[in-house]
Amino acid sequence: MFLSLLESGVPVKLYDWLTRVLCSREERQVAQLWRGILFGGFLAAVVVAVPQAANAQLTFPDTATQSAPNPLTDSTVKPGKMLLFDLEARFAKDVALRGGAAFADWFAEDGVALGNGQAPVVGRVAIAKSAAWSPKDYQLTWTPTDATLGPSGDIGYTWGHFEGHSKDANGNPVTTSGRYITIWRKQPDGNWKVALDAGSNEPATAGDCCKVPTGY
Repeated sequence: MFLSLLESGVPVKLYDWLTRVLCSREERQVAQLWRGILFGGFLAAVVVAVPQAANAQLTFPDTATQSAPNPLTDSTVKPGKMLLFDLEARFAKDVALRGGAAFADWFAEDGVALGNGQAPVVGRVAIAKSAAWSPKDYQLTWTPTDATLGPSGDIGYTWGHFEGHSKDANGNPVTTSGRYITIWRKQPDGNWKVALDAGSNEPATAGDCCKVPTGY
C-alpha cells in the first residue's frame, strides 16, 4: 500500500502543493532540492527493507534442547561467566574438604546467608557459628546452572542446584535438595567473596503426603 502511494506520486504532489502555498520562490527552490534528497533516500530505504522483512523468520529457543552452559566445552561462554563458575568450583571443593568452616570463610565480612525457612544470618562471624558442621557428618554439594557478571565487573551471581547429605539419629541417610542463588562481590583487595547466599528446599515428591509412617 505504501509503495503504491509512493509510485503514484501522491506524497510528492502534496509536498509540491504545500511548498507553492506556504513558501516564497527562494524557499521553494531550496525545498525542491531537499525534496529530491529526502524522498529519494527514503524510497531507497523502503525498497531495501521490505524484501528483508518479507524474508525474515522469527525463531524461538527450543526449551527441550537447552542445557546448562559448560565453560569447559562451550567456547562462546563469556570470560565473566567462566570467572564465576571457577569461583563456584573452588568454593564447593573447599566446603567438601573443610565443611562449615570453609563455607563461612568464603563470605564477605558483611555477607548474608538465607536458609530455607530460617531467619537471615548476617555477618561472617554469625555465619561461622551457624555453619559449624563437620564434613564427616554433613556433606553439602552444589552445581551451578548459570552465572552472570555485572557490567561493572565487580559483582555477579550464580544459581543452581544443591544437595545436602547426612544421617538421622538411627543412622539412616537423609538427603535434602533445592535451588540456590549466590551473589559474588569483588573485595577491595581483589578477592571475590559471597555477599549473599540463599537456598530453598525442593518440595516433597509426589505422594509423600499419603505415605503411612513405618514403625507403628
